[in-house]
Amino acid sequence: MQPPVAKTIAHERVHHGDTVNDPYFWLADKENKDVIAYLEAENAYTQERLAGQAGLREQIFQEIKGRTQETDLSVPSRKGDWWYYARTQEGKQYGIQCRLAATGDTPPELPEDGSALPGEQILLDGNELAEGHGFFSLGTFDVSPDGKRLAYSVDYAGNERFTLHVKDLETGELLSDEIPETSYGTAWSRDGSTLFYLTVDEAWRPYRVHRHTVGTPAAQDVVVFEEPDERFWVGVGLTRSERYLLISLGSKITSEMYLLDAEDPAGQFQLVVARETGVEYSVDHWAHPTDRSRDLLLVLHNRGGKQNFELATAPIDAPGEWTPLIPHREDTRLLEAEAFADHLVVEYRRDGLTGLAIHPVVNGQPSAQGTPIEFDEPIYTVGAGDNPEFNTGKLRLGYTSMITPSTVYDYDIATGTLQLLKRQPVLGGYNADDYEQHRVWATAEDGTRVPISVVHRKGVERDGTAPALIYGYGSYEYSRDPFFSVARLSLLDRGFVYAIAHVRGGGEMGRAWYEDGKLLAKRNTFTDFIACARCLVQERWTSADRLVARGGSAGGLLMGAVANLAPEAFRGIVADVPFVDALNTILDPTLPLTVIEWEEWGNPLESPEVYAYMKGYSPYENVEAKQYPSILATTSLNDTRVYYHEPAKWIARLRATATGGDFLLKTEMEAGHGGRSGRYDSWREEALTLAWVIATATGSESGDGLATAFATSDDHAESGS
Repeated sequence: MQPPVAKTIAHERVHHGDTVNDPYFWLADKENKDVIAYLEAENAYTQERLAGQAGLREQIFQEIKGRTQETDLSVPSRKGDWWYYARTQEGKQYGIQCRLAATGDTPPELPEDGSALPGEQILLDGNELAEGHGFFSLGTFDVSPDGKRLAYSVDYAGNERFTLHVKDLETGELLSDEIPETSYGTAWSRDGSTLFYLTVDEAWRPYRVHRHTVGTPAAQDVVVFEEPDERFWVGVGLTRSERYLLISLGSKITSEMYLLDAEDPAGQFQLVVARETGVEYSVDHWAHPTDRSRDLLLVLHNRGGKQNFELATAPIDAPGEWTPLIPHREDTRLLEAEAFADHLVVEYRRDGLTGLAIHPVVNGQPSAQGTPIEFDEPIYTVGAGDNPEFNTGKLRLGYTSMITPSTVYDYDIATGTLQLLKRQPVLGGYNADDYEQHRVWATAEDGTRVPISVVHRKGVERDGTAPALIYGYGSYEYSRDPFFSVARLSLLDRGFVYAIAHVRGGGEMGRAWYEDGKLLAKRNTFTDFIACARCLVQERWTSADRLVARGGSAGGLLMGAVANLAPEAFRGIVADVPFVDALNTILDPTLPLTVIEWEEWGNPLESPEVYAYMKGYSPYENVEAKQYPSILATTSLNDTRVYYHEPAKWIARLRATATGGDFLLKTEMEAGHGGRSGRYDSWREEALTLAWVIATATGSESGDGLATAFATSDDHAESGS
């Protein structure tokens, strides 16, 4: 079967005196039947090309399924008179949201088989909601403070436009309240009579906050806030104390907040501090136990050049008077501060790792002195979990590493002890002692040391013969921290080395790490990743002809850029929903998110320098007549974050221009940015990708010849492979 050939239609782009022909521009019109026909032809070609991997693909799917406890439930979280949790059932695609009446402060004991808890109340069954639909996504799930009502929203297309509903939890009745075309995020008034929600503008930017009185028609809802500046994204929420409703506004570099007493939902939101370009801040409310006049706002901010942020306090009636509590440190990025009745929890990042510290309330004031929670693995990720209660002596936290499955602890504030509540079950005889994880450092072009997290099965020789997969992202200060993956075991148990390159543009090493990988420093993200790949080869973890790279979304931009800059460094590249036509997208302010993105990438419409810089790295712009690695690009027709036409155009140009390389495009015709929605569907999607990775890195479509001896025959039987 021959690959599809996309027709070319001349289309000129002219900016700053530069004229560019974009012959695949026509692919951006998904209402054009020729576009759909082309995508379907690409899908048919990909299916045919990957037919030889069907057995390996099915084996990996069964391994993922066999290692997963399909009937399972989360650790319940206490909120008011109830324990709230979610559970899954074998054979069902979606989660079931439940609660159980609370009889004490200790979470109910979890059945080993993951079955339902006696006496539970089912609040929402995603499987029932999804019935008859090819795609299903839950946007909002928000129980009112009094526990009597549930606001939830659903999306059946993948375009992240939700229909909002209200359910009476006392009677189980679905109320008449139905509000279409809403976005993520809701907030209840303290008495549960009023619901605040968000809608989007033509660029799909959340920009309006509406007030809805339960039981009234949506047509009577009042717009209580509208943000006209297209750089700002609007959110709405409720402080943990449940005393204040909060409207938050954020561009990539600037913040603004508004507060309203949650007992007065018809009142006016009051400004905390007016926006100042380049100043970011967030707030939480600490309620004094006896005297509301002594309540405080916790303000996490970067005002005054405090790049890694400072935590300050402010009187509730003078929110602009910030008094430092935890000062700025060059070596510590403060991420979040959460207020509880008797303590604060501060999340931070230091030396490339996340951390948590407990700051007690002393003499009616939060203390600047905190106690960090210690862990003994060399690389790991820790963060606060679901902690809805304001008055509590315990902190729920989540922990994971490259070899430790997702783990839930309760940390006792008074004693400083950790209580293990649950570790993600991994069936089939998984033993963390069979694996090793490492922190490796690469040296970038400019001498910067770039951390890499590496994991592999014990017994893998560092002689350059092991196949490997290296993952990268590197944008928006988002950190791809070490984490455990059941699906990844299908690589590790076949002798793969897996690595995460913590490149600049992410936030792993603090705010400066992010700043050094954005705007006119974006190339550092790409050269860092190439340096990490070459480091793995130089240190004999793998070789270039057995190394596959992977990244998604903005990480897909990274994949496209390194394919152009260093194609010889990789055997293959997986680009999931890749942002590979970056310049054309950022030049079009009518597209969703573009104006917001100018503070991340620059504004090529106004700046010739930004235009030239982006043109110099945008993957689609820089495809050349040379040999490329094998490339698998995946996308979704209804993706509103990275449009399907970006990878479609990229693959078409690669086929027409490159002198060598195998290029595949797979488009989900009923999905959004996250791909297929059901868990079994997503496992099959991941199995397809991993089978391609194995076949590409080893040259074997069946996976034969790999180090499968790491797993015993009994292990294979138990894992379902």
